[in-house]
Amino acid sequence: MSSSHADARACVHERLIDAPRERVFRALADPVHLARWWGPNGFSSTFEQFEFRPGGHWRLVMHGPDGTDYPNDNRFSEIVVPERVVIEHPSDMHHFWLTITLAAEGGRTRVGWRQVFDTVAHRDQVAPMVMPANEQNLDRWAAEVRRFGAG
Repeated sequence: MSSSHADARACVHERLIDAPRERVFRALADPVHLARWWGPNGFSSTFEQFEFRPGGHWRLVMHGPDGTDYPNDNRFSEIVVPERVVIEHPSDMHHFWLTITLAAEGGRTRVGWRQVFDTVAHRDQVAPMVMPANEQNLDRWAAEVRRFGAG
């Protein structure tokens, strides 16, 4: 499959977080920290299973601000400490691959967030919700890194 076709199926974000890469990675790898920031604004998460290893399962329920629960079942496909995590969300209705990269830039970390859906049509359908939600996720991640980095 050509990269241009994959690009058309992707929601891509980037954020420079003012913290060392190891600390930013810790907020992704540690379920206590991850549960504090995962999801868009107003959401909270309850983790039912968290096996942070290649092939490991990550089952959670995202609780929406309106009280709706959204069960999520994910699988960690690849983990390269502290550089990259690839997560598959193997849902029949909303399948995607999420690749998160962390690159050190001095004492800061450039986070790449690339969510690739199965079809361009699916990406186009969900992008109006997913694009701002992903930006909120990155905002919350940066805030969590600041919170535990200050202590």
